Amino acid sequence: MARIVIAGAGLAGRLCAWALVRSGHAVTVCDPSPDAQPHFDGTGAAAFAAAGMLSPLAEQEQGGARVAAWGWRSLTLWAGLVQALRPAEVPFRRDGSLLLAHRSDLGAAQRILALIPGAQALDSNALHSLEPALVPGLHGWLLPGEGLIGPVAAMHALAQALTPAPTQSGISVDWRWGCPVLSVSPGQARLASGEWLRADWVIDTRGLGTAPDLPVRGVRGEIVTLSLPGHGLRRPVRLLHPRHRVYLVPRTDEELAVGASEIESGDRSPVSLRSAVELMAAAHSIVPALAEARILRLDRHLRPALPDNLPMTHHEPGLLRLNGLYRHGWLLAPALVEQLLAAAGLAQLHALVNVRPPSLSLSAP
Repeated sequence: MARIVIAGAGLAGRLCAWALVRSGHAVTVCDPSPDAQPHFDGTGAAAFAAAGMLSPLAEQEQGGARVAAWGWRSLTLWAGLVQALRPAEVPFRRDGSLLLAHRSDLGAAQRILALIPGAQALDSNALHSLEPALVPGLHGWLLPGEGLIGPVAAMHALAQALTPAPTQSGISVDWRWGCPVLSVSPGQARLASGEWLRADWVIDTRGLGTAPDLPVRGVRGEIVTLSLPGHGLRRPVRLLHPRHRVYLVPRTDEELAVGASEIESGDRSPVSLRSAVELMAAAHSIVPALAEARILRLDRHLRPALPDNLPMTHHEPGLLRLNGLYRHGWLLAPALVEQLLAAAGLAQLHALVNVRPPSLSLSAP
């Protein structure tokens, strides 16, 4: 058994903790947030302010083959993880996703599609059969095998799995909420209080909290959560627009998320009127029924990105780092956590969720 300190209780930190305690290690998790819950105010874990699209084919456009390979691996791991958590409470589907374009934007869409091998063109009848809620006249392409996960539900399930009720025995971690980590080094973490936590291993998943030690920047994401009972959308869709990459993700039969993939800005202020109007107008242009949707929440966050927009994993005795998940956090985190913990000999995530071992082609950047 190893003593392990994890700096950061976002998605990567919670996945690491989940795998490590099930492998018999003693785990302490430190995070500046006051608790494990989302607050939707631009602070806390960026994973809460995400749509939860699992789109390895679509992300080839910017991430290339490595991001796609990690994404497919993560889809396999997510299937096992959700079953091991709360399958009735965590939305997870793999019915594919759709790329859409209005007729006037077809030229711009074709340039993007050239970078996405595997997209299957659909005629109007096939598109209507898959998604009858869409407005007629759209051009559509199916990305088979892609999926979605419910971010808030999954984050909650990970925390709950590591926090048994007082009357129950079970695997748990030592949560240190309201406890920022200022710096890490092999075998130790320095807290804002001045305390040093010493352990056999320190795992740094702090995202933007690692600056200036790492050249990490914030990429703003904005999301609108809508309620429309019986909206009818079954799959995540992306609208290929010359100025926006707007996505629309059905989380439940009543709730949907609308967002834009990335905004190069470190601004944490609330969503602007312009952004909100553009996002919702784009969504309404493809799903007319959204005219009657109700706005549940406008949210924003900064996602950690490195200069090349690819994730970084680092392994040395006593210290592991995972950062730069950019807009790919839910798509890449399980595969990268699996890879990092296996390299250190601390846990075999695939065995814990009963899936096949990873292929040798999943190499770190």
